[in-house]
Amino acid sequence: MNPHLSQLQPYPFERLRHLFTGVSPEPNLSPISLGIGEPRHPTPALVSEALLANMNALSAYPATAGSLALREACSGWLARRYQISVDAATQILPVNGSREALFAFAQTVLDGTAGALVASPNPFYQIYEGAALLAGAQPYFVASVARNNFAVDWDSVPADIWARTKLLFVCSPGNPTGAVMPLTEWQKLFALSDQYGFVLASDECYSEIYFGDTPPLGGLQAAVMSGRKDFRRLISFTSLSKRSNVPGMRSGFVAGDASLIAAFLRYRTYHGSAMSGMVQGASIAAWNDESHVEQNRALYREKFAQVTPLLSQVLDVSLPDAGFYLWAGVPGGDDEAFAVELLAQYNVTVLPGSYLAREVNGVNPGKGRIRMALVAQPQECLEAAQRIVQFVQSHYSSSS
Repeated sequence: MNPHLSQLQPYPFERLRHLFTGVSPEPNLSPISLGIGEPRHPTPALVSEALLANMNALSAYPATAGSLALREACSGWLARRYQISVDAATQILPVNGSREALFAFAQTVLDGTAGALVASPNPFYQIYEGAALLAGAQPYFVASVARNNFAVDWDSVPADIWARTKLLFVCSPGNPTGAVMPLTEWQKLFALSDQYGFVLASDECYSEIYFGDTPPLGGLQAAVMSGRKDFRRLISFTSLSKRSNVPGMRSGFVAGDASLIAAFLRYRTYHGSAMSGMVQGASIAAWNDESHVEQNRALYREKFAQVTPLLSQVLDVSLPDAGFYLWAGVPGGDDEAFAVELLAQYNVTVLPGSYLAREVNGVNPGKGRIRMALVAQPQECLEAAQRIVQFVQSHYSSSS
C-alpha cells in the first residue's frame, strides 16, 4: 500500500457525520442543510439539451487534450471575462472538474525532492493537503487573518520555508472566507515565485458568484496586468460546477504557462483523464452563454441580501467579497458544540470551521467559526437563518 495514504485526514463531511452520531434532530422541523457546498439551483436547459445533442460522441474515445472547439470556447470566455488572450492550442486543457485537476496537477509538478513543501491558505480546501501528501511533499499552512478581510498572511512565511516551497495553492474567491485577492497580493506572490521558483496554482471555481459591481480579479488577468503575458509558473483552475449549476457533469479547464500545460497533458494522457465528448459538447454551450450565469448570480445576491443582515444580528458575519459561503464567528467560540445543538434543536446543519483548517503553533484559524453554504432556494435559506437567530437568542442569552 502507498504509505502516504496513512497521512490523509478524514474529510470534513466524514468528521461531521461522526460529530452528529447519536444526535436526534428536532422532528417537528424539516431538515435544512447549509453544510455542503453543492450547487442546488436548476441546471440550465441549454446544457441538458447539448448533452442530449452530443450523445453520439459516446461511441468514440475522447482525446485527452479535448476538442479544439472546446478549447476555443474556453479561450473565448477568458477573453470576454478577463480581457486577456490565451492560446487555445497550447495554454488551455479541459479537465474533469477542478477537484481532480488540483490533485493531479500536484502529482505533475512535485518531483519527490526531500523536504519539499506545498503552501496553501489556512483554512483551505482539503484537496490541497491530500495532493501534497500523496506526492511525497508536506503541506505548509498560512493563516487567513480575520481583521484584514481574511487576507492570507504571506508576510509571516519565513525565507527558508519559501526556499523549500515547490507549489503554492491559492483560492480566490476563497473557500470558505469569500475573500478576493487584490492585484497587490498577486504581485507579491509573483515576485516570490520569481525569487524561489515555485509554481502557483490558482483555484478560481467561485469566480462568477460575486456581490459588487466589479468581477473578482483572476490570476491570469493579474499576470497580464503585471507584464507576465507568458503566465510563467502560473496555472488557473476553473469549473462549470458553481458557475452553471452542473456539479455532476464534472467539467472545467486549466489555463496558463504553456510548458506546465504540456507537462500536465502528458501526465493526464497516462492518467486516463479525458473528458467525454458528450460533456465537451455541453461544456461548449455553457462557456458560450452568460445569461444563465447572470441569473444564477442574481439568485445568490437575493439570498445573501436576505440572510446576511439577519445573521449579523447574532453572529460575527458580514457579506463576503464573493462565493456562496458565509464564514461566521459563533458565540461561545465552540464551533462543534454550536453545530451539534443547532441540529438537535432546530434541524439546521452547518459545518464547524475548525474542520476546514489545521492547527499551527497552537492556533486553528477556523475554530469558533462555522461555514454556511447558501445553495438552497431563497425561502429555505431564509428559514434556516431565522432558525439560527432563534437558536442563538434562546440558547446563548439564557446561558450567559
